[in-house]
Amino acid sequence: MIKCLVVDDEPLALHILEDYISKIPFLQLVKATTNPIEALQLVQDGSADLVFLDVQMPELTGIQFLKIANGKVKVILTTAYSQYALEGYELDVVDYLLKPIAFDRFYKSVQKAQQIIQPSASPAPVIKEEAAPQQDLLSDFIFVKTEHKIQKVYLNDILFIEGLKDYISIFTTAERIITLQIMKKMEEALPERHFIRVHKSYIVAINKIDSIERSRIWIKDKIIPVGDTYREEFFKIIEAKNI
Repeated sequence: MIKCLVVDDEPLALHILEDYISKIPFLQLVKATTNPIEALQLVQDGSADLVFLDVQMPELTGIQFLKIANGKVKVILTTAYSQYALEGYELDVVDYLLKPIAFDRFYKSVQKAQQIIQPSASPAPVIKEEAAPQQDLLSDFIFVKTEHKIQKVYLNDILFIEGLKDYISIFTTAERIITLQIMKKMEEALPERHFIRVHKSYIVAINKIDSIERSRIWIKDKIIPVGDTYREEFFKIIEAKNI
């Protein structure tokens, strides 16, 4: 097992890397922390083989951490800023991951680390993320009750769903459909890999998202807020789809 530390001042980034590490059989998470001083002490004690290290942190930058560690541990840098790549490689890091980090890119990085830390180990198998079938979304549909009829709605046509007091609105590429339904029931009826609850009042189709800025989602000309309760899970899914 390769013993790992994750050091980042952003809790969401910690959570994502913890999740990624849990999926790799040859990695063991020792600690995920926002405190680089604590992590440095674990490195000095020999408690870790590999550190996933954020570059920009308030108490101690990743570059300063590297210099103090002085080669005692292998390091994979993680940051949203590409300008640190050259300095990191000059300090002999294993790899440099640019945020947001996709799982396949993360896995390639840990394969490289394994070859350095455990050169006699069998190469880790290549993991390919299973592609979600698109045909099912194109052909799948739900029936919803409107005022005078029961209407078929194709899942691939749905942009987002808005919950109101006593009913919900389904916004599709062609129309707005109003139905007496509760959000929880609608959420349960939709496939998780294509739709996600982002707010107590909104469910969005992931493949219809045009852009995301902080805690706001743009779908066509509609701005949809990401609620505090749903933010972590939403960004975890979005991170996994980044390349």
